[in-house]
Amino acid sequence: MSKNNRKTIDKILTSIGIIATIALLVIGGLSWWAYSFTSSNVHNELASQKIYFPPKGSPELKNANIGPFLNKYAGQQLLTGPQAKAYADHFIAVHLSEVANGKTYSEVSSELQANPNNAKLKAESQTLFQGETLRGLLLGDAYAFSTVGMIAKITAIVCFIAGGLMLILVLLGFWHLTTLDN
Repeated sequence: MSKNNRKTIDKILTSIGIIATIALLVIGGLSWWAYSFTSSNVHNELASQKIYFPPKGSPELKNANIGPFLNKYAGQQLLTGPQAKAYADHFIAVHLSEVANGKTYSEVSSELQANPNNAKLKAESQTLFQGETLRGLLLGDAYAFSTVGMIAKITAIVCFIAGGLMLILVLLGFWHLTTLDN
C-alpha cells in the first residue's frame, strides 16, 4: 500500500473515531442525565410520602414473609426503588393477602356487586383497592423508574469508558498520521 493511500485511510479512520468519540460522550452525558433525573424524582416522590419501615424489633418484622426481607431497612424512610419493591412485595402484599382470605380487589369487587349492601365486603374492597393501588405505584413508578435509572447509569459509564478509549485511539491516529509525513 502506498504512503498516500495509507495516509488517506488513517485520515478517514481518525475522522470516524472523532465522530464516534463525540457520539459516545454525548450518549454517556444524556444517559447520566437520565439516571440523575429518575433517581432524584424517585427519591423526592417517595420522600414526600413519608413511608417508614417498621422499627427494628417490631412485631411486624417477626412475620417470616416480612422480616427476612425488611430487617435491613428497619426504621428507615422508604426513599429508593429497591426499598419500594421490598415494601410492596413483602409488607403490603403480605398484609393484603390477609384481607378477604387472600382474594384480590377484583374478586372482592365482583362479590360486592352481587351483594352491594354487605358492609364487610365494602370494607375489604376499599382496603384491597387502596393497598393494591399503593403497591402498584411503588412497583410501577418507584421501582420501575429506579431500575431504568440504574440501566441509564450503567449505559453512561460504559459510554464514557468507550469514549475515553476511542479518544486514545484518535490521538494515536493523529500521532500515526504525523509519523507518515516523516
